[in-house]
Amino acid sequence: MTNIKVSFFFIVTFFSCLLSAQPVEPYISSLPKGSDLSILVQTVDGNPKTLAKYKSDQFKQPASTQKVITALAAQLELGDNFRFITGMYTNGSLNNKQLSGDLIIKLSGDPTFNRARLKNMITALRQKGVEKISGNVILDTSIFASHDKAEGWSWNNLTACYNAPASAATIDDNCFYATITPGKTGSKASISVSSSIPVMVSGDVRTIAANSKDLNDKYCELDVSADKNRYHLSGCIASNADKTPLKFAVMDPTEYFSTILKNELKQQNITYNGRVVERKQKTSGGLTLLTSSQSAPLSELLTVMLKKSNNLYADTIFRTLGAHYYNVSGTWRNGGDAVKQILRKKAGIDLENLVIADGSGLSRLNLVSANKLMEILQYISLHNNQLAFIEKLPIAGVDGTLQNRKSFNQAPFKEAVMAKTGYIQGSYNLAGFIQKSDGRYIAFVQLLSGYRADSQGEPKNGAIMRFESEFYRNFIN
Repeated sequence: MTNIKVSFFFIVTFFSCLLSAQPVEPYISSLPKGSDLSILVQTVDGNPKTLAKYKSDQFKQPASTQKVITALAAQLELGDNFRFITGMYTNGSLNNKQLSGDLIIKLSGDPTFNRARLKNMITALRQKGVEKISGNVILDTSIFASHDKAEGWSWNNLTACYNAPASAATIDDNCFYATITPGKTGSKASISVSSSIPVMVSGDVRTIAANSKDLNDKYCELDVSADKNRYHLSGCIASNADKTPLKFAVMDPTEYFSTILKNELKQQNITYNGRVVERKQKTSGGLTLLTSSQSAPLSELLTVMLKKSNNLYADTIFRTLGAHYYNVSGTWRNGGDAVKQILRKKAGIDLENLVIADGSGLSRLNLVSANKLMEILQYISLHNNQLAFIEKLPIAGVDGTLQNRKSFNQAPFKEAVMAKTGYIQGSYNLAGFIQKSDGRYIAFVQLLSGYRADSQGEPKNGAIMRFESEFYRNFIN
């Protein structure tokens, strides 16, 4: 009799949980046809209760929600106080203002390194008395190996700044600005770039009439091709267009860094007898540190990475994880393996079946499920006192990529939703937390693919914004 009562109790409890779960299907009808949605919403009180679930085991492209995985692995492996360090060393000695030997610059892939910091380092050399280098200036890029762009990055976006290569040699975000100004209809547009930027930019862009009906004009698009750090713009621009800034990714980061370095040495009157060369193997033998520069601590970098969805930060940190965990040069492959091993050993999260091709989510090869992202969110919530992770996420209506998201930037969502966004064409993803009116959190994951607006007279993301504001309203109070 007792067994029957116990069984009955569990059956009632099971079905009551099912009945209390929020159905998802009624809201899906508001999305364009062909949209494919995964949803998972759970409490985070140590004994998670599923509040909504729909196709949560399906694999989808995470886009920038991948950064949540990268950030947690980085915190667990590197620690909040980790800093990228760029050092200038020598294998020789300094006598009578001459460095007898090579100047060796160990590059760390620091995504925040810039010209001002390089200038300060070279100034420090001058203050030590260095005016002449008898040997070479060596750029040690051995921290990373293989390609600086990950598999699955879209080829036609490689010149865009958000696709900047995650290189050991990184300076000024590995990006630069150019401007294009239309001329009179039928004439060439003018293109300019600052003389301080060591690239070549040419163009053959035709100025066309605004609202031209000519099919040759309609399908003439502005395009850019690049060969290393030489860029050529072609296509068309409308005559009524404003002067337009364009932000390009550096194609050859080492050459770019080298040229800036040469110019800075020249400006500070430091000469060298040899050449500026790259060394891809780790420098062996005893070296003397001359000066160094370090980034902000990892905790600050992760905040920028998550709130601003900075791809360069994510991918250099990702490759650094591979280098740090395996004590070899960091690659995309060992970065992915390291992330899986770190989360399995230090957080008890098994990601073996996921595809992790990069740290940013730019790669179209990445595959995750809402279930696995939820495991990561559950771990974060249980350990947030130590991690301080949730506050690093964008806050609805306040900052980062949720500041102006129309579904959440007004009451009751404003300041109550903290989540990482993820967008690549056709995908609108979210992974994060909703703080209820009583202060408790719930975690949610949304992976939406195949999204293509089919309505007229509204923004292309209008349907998904309506879906989010209507569906997540069920969990705010």
